[in-house]
Formats: sequence, structure tokens, C-alpha cells
Amino acid sequence: MLTRRNKIQILIGVFLFILLLMVFFLFPQENRELVKGLFMGKYSEEELRDRLLDTGFWGYGSVAILSMLQVICTFIPAEPIQVLAGLAFGFPVGLACCVTGVLVGNTLIYMLYRCFGSRLQRFFRKNLSFDLEALAGSSRIVAVILLLYFLPAIPYGMICFFAAGVGMRYHRYILVTLLGSIPSVCIGVALGHMTLSASWVLSVCVFLVLIGVVLLMTLKKDWLFAKINTFASKPPYSSKTAVQPVKKLVLYPLYFAVRFYYALKGIRIKATDKTDGEWKGPAIVLVNHGSFIDFLYAEKLLFRVRPNFVVARLYFYHKILGTLLRYLGCFPKSMFALDLESTKNCLKVLKTGGVLAMMPEARLSTAGQFEDIQEGTYPFLKKAAVPVYTVKLSGDYLANPKWGKSPRRGALVEAELEQLFTAEEISSLSVKEIKEAVENRLYYDEFRWLESKPQLRYRNRDLAEGLENILTLCPRCGGKHSIQTKGRRILCDNCGELTIMDDRYGFSEGFPFRNLSQWYDWQGQALAEQIQGDPAFSLSSPVTLRLSSTDGRSLTRPAGEGVCTLTAEGLCYKGTKDGENCEIHFPIEKIYRLLFGAGENFESYQGSEIYYFVPQERRSAVDWYQASLILYDRMTPSPR
Repeated sequence: MLTRRNKIQILIGVFLFILLLMVFFLFPQENRELVKGLFMGKYSEEELRDRLLDTGFWGYGSVAILSMLQVICTFIPAEPIQVLAGLAFGFPVGLACCVTGVLVGNTLIYMLYRCFGSRLQRFFRKNLSFDLEALAGSSRIVAVILLLYFLPAIPYGMICFFAAGVGMRYHRYILVTLLGSIPSVCIGVALGHMTLSASWVLSVCVFLVLIGVVLLMTLKKDWLFAKINTFASKPPYSSKTAVQPVKKLVLYPLYFAVRFYYALKGIRIKATDKTDGEWKGPAIVLVNHGSFIDFLYAEKLLFRVRPNFVVARLYFYHKILGTLLRYLGCFPKSMFALDLESTKNCLKVLKTGGVLAMMPEARLSTAGQFEDIQEGTYPFLKKAAVPVYTVKLSGDYLANPKWGKSPRRGALVEAELEQLFTAEEISSLSVKEIKEAVENRLYYDEFRWLESKPQLRYRNRDLAEGLENILTLCPRCGGKHSIQTKGRRILCDNCGELTIMDDRYGFSEGFPFRNLSQWYDWQGQALAEQIQGDPAFSLSSPVTLRLSSTDGRSLTRPAGEGVCTLTAEGLCYKGTKDGENCEIHFPIEKIYRLLFGAGENFESYQGSEIYYFVPQERRSAVDWYQASLILYDRMTPSPR
């Protein structure tokens, strides 16, 4: 907090700064006459231009100081100064002089507001029809400030005082206010420049158009204020979505563009349709999930029926990406959490005769093997009582694994579409029978499939890079998070080089495992034995908390820091959340699995909100996933 003494010191400093500039630039005899003539109309345009050019450096400085003063002293009109700058120096130099003055003036206003903000805020509240509380808390405040610069009868200085009053930091404040003032400065300087470089008819026409716009906006000022208040009070961007039909004009170009891109990356797709090709909705399609781009492989077979895909809610937090997904008929789901919105959307798709596409594993495969499906999926299938189809993908994980840095050249992806149940069959089967049939159909082991394709070779030089984000335990020394990768080499910080990955994802002879899947299973078994032998087992780490974006410009936003601890009871976060201390518990029976990004984070949903934790050792994210899986299955054994 600034004391009264500090405020007085700042005020005196600002006053002396302005006074010294004026003494230096404006008080010399010639400059005084120039300024007097400018505002009293004593000189013609040619005389003003010649006199200003004769002053040299002092002329540039005088224009900048006058621009600064018109910001601080709102009664000084800006247009004559800007026109003079364009007239005397031309557009580029004149613009630079005026913008420099505006920059200094805006900075001084920011300093003054820090001293006398409350009084100035009352003045603003009295003279402008704005809902200041709504504006200050709006995520669109930057857009509002930029709009103010286009309204008539609002001096720059008042807009700057308002911008400083909504709590902006200086770097953001100066960028926004400077950008807002530049268009009108450009117009003023351009008018001065056009007076000499263009015909007087064009200059007069431009001037009359500007006068007309100003008059129109003045007459509609109250309407404009009301529109700005409405614009600012709109709720922040939300991931919530009502499912909508697929927009073909978006789907078709995007699908072919993405398919072309991955074809260039060396991925071939072999699609087989085992249906009669005449089926339509209502129906459900189940797709196994080994790769981030499985939708591409599935769409090759489902293109005709244009399905509505269920997608992780995380991707709807970004406004542009979320809008694109909605155009593609997708809708969000909070994975492994109660989500009534998603359930309603699923039922709506089926009731309107659509095709609902689901990836029931609900996360990417970590090591190229089938991940289990949450038990609630099977009662839903039975209750829906519609035909169920499957798209079985093979080779998709190896083409672009979760931990990989890039798509693999030489990859082959096989996609097979066939009907699993008719509506009559699924109505007559038990939930257990449905579960067994679905798992038998969707089960995959990428390395077993690869054995049946001896001709396949993956040609990437960096084939092993990223493996350290899922393989965290060294099989030789037992070192934790000591694995490193370079190209196709896999190394340990303690042991040196461990093995080299060949062009079929295999390891060198003599290494304990033939492929990464076996290594990952061994790592999971070691963790399970550790948990089994320690009733008080816990996993703990300092973390950064990120929550869903509120403005739609990113997926998540920084929200706090603290410590996460995972035990048999569940996950506990102790730390800060949006500036306040908190303690949040996620019971183990509600977690099911902690989703994770390889080498990035682990996460869990509560309703439509994601809790996205970035651990201090990012490679440990897979440990949190494996531990949550083991603890959940141990505490709540699956009925089989």
C-alpha cells in the first residue's frame, strides 16, 4: 500500500517531469509561438509545416510532448496535433512521434491512478453509463477497452484511467491502451499527410466520412454503452455442449486433409467392412483406442453414417478446438467421472436415429495392450437396446504411440468394421455376456499382431525417444526415473546403454525383455508387489495445479501449487486453488484410473471440472496411473 507521503512524492515527480519536458521543448521563444499559432489558427498549413521542420529535433520532441499532454489533460484536442505531425513529417515519422507521446502519457496516467484511483473511479462512474463491476470482472475486458477508443467524446486519458482501474498489470495495460489509440492516431496523421500528398477532394471526402461516423456514434452513444455492458456480462466460455449433427462442410475437408497429412508421414490404412454396407442409426459403434488419431482410422469406415463421437472434455476447454469438435458432431465426456450431460447427449443421439461412436477404454493404450473398460459401459449398452458395431484397429498404437515424438514411417493400420449385436440379441443377453463379447472383440496386443506382419519395418531414427515417460524402472540396477533415450538407444543414468530398439520395436539380444510391453508389465508387477508388501503405501509429490481455461484461449490455466498424495484411501491435494488454501480429496472408489499424459501430468475430473496435476518429476506421471489402477482393483475387485 502506498502511504500518503509516497503518493505526494509520486505526484510531485510526475509534475516535475512534465514541467521539465515543457521547459525543454515548448518554452523556448520559437516553440511557444509555434504552439500558440497551432491552437489559435495563426498560421496556414504550409507555414506551420515549414516552421516545425525548421526546429529540427525540437520539432519532433514538441509533437511528442503535445501528444502526451492531450492524453493527460483531456481538454486538449488530439486531432490538431496528429494532423500537424502528418503534415510536417509525413506518415511514418509523424505516427512515431505521436505514438511516443501517447506511450509516455499512458504511463504517467498509470502512475497517477495508483495514487488517486478511487476518486477518479467515482468520476468515471458518474459520467459514463458502464457497469464497472461487470466490466472489471469480465474476461472480455481487453476487447471492451479497445472498443472504447472508437467511441466519440471519450478522451484517451479517461480510457487509460479506466484500464488502470480494472487491475491490469503495467505490461498488459500499456500494450492494450497503446493498441487502442493507434487506429485513431493513424487516421489523424494520415489526414495531415494526405493534405499534401493527395488531392484536396479526397481529403475532404475522408474528413466528411469521419465526421459522419462521429455524429452517428454520438447519437447512438447510450445504445453503444448498453451493447458494451451486454458484451462484457456474457458468461465465460464453457465446455458444456448440446450435441449437434455433423457439419459435412467441415468434416469432409478436414478428414481428407488429416488423412493426406498422415499419408505423407508414411502411415497406410487398410480398411475392411464386414457389414452389408446398408446399416444406419440408431446404433452404437465401439472402437478400441491405441492412438490419438483413431478417429481418422474409424472414420474411413464410418464416413457414410457420420457418427457422433464421445471425446474427452479436456479438448473442449479450448474455444476454437471445442467449436471445431462440435461442428464434427463430437460432444464432451468427463472421463471416469459422473457426467449427466454426456449421458443425456448419448441418449439424444440414439433417440434421433444417430450413430453414437465410443472408445470405451477412455484413454490411450500405454504399452500397446488392451486397457480395461469401466463396468458402467455394459449396462448402458443393454439399456440402449440398439445394434452394436465395432471397429477393431490393429497397428494404430505402433503407428503413433502415446509416448512417441512423431508418427512412424512404414506403419500399417488395419481397421475392421463388423456388427457385434443386433438390437434383439443385446436385449436378450446378460450384462456379463455383453461384457465378455465386447472384450473378446476389442482385445488387442500390438506386439502379437506385429509378429503376424514380418514385412513391416518402422523407419524412424528417433523410434525409442519418449520411452522414458512410460518406462521408469531400470531392470538392471532398479534405478527409478534413471532411463534416458536418444534416437533408438535406451540408456540408464547408472548403467549406461541398456539396449537398442530395432525397426520392429524389438530390443537387443540379451536384454531381459523382447519389447516395451514386457518391460511395462514387469514394472507394473514390481509396483504391485511393493503396494502389497506395504499396507501404508503412498505416492507423494509437489505438483502444480491447473484447472480448465475460463477464457477458452487454452486447454488449462495455472491455478495453484501444492502436494498430491495417493494412498489406498484415494488422492489428496493440499495446496492453493485460485489464491486460497484448500484440501481436496478424490476417494479411490471414484477415481477408477488417474488419466495421465506421458511425461506431462496426471488428472481426474469432478463433474465438468478437470484437476490437472503436473508433478515435479514429470516422468513419474505413469507411476500415478499404474498405482491408481493397482489400488482401485485391490480395494474394489471387479466382478468377473
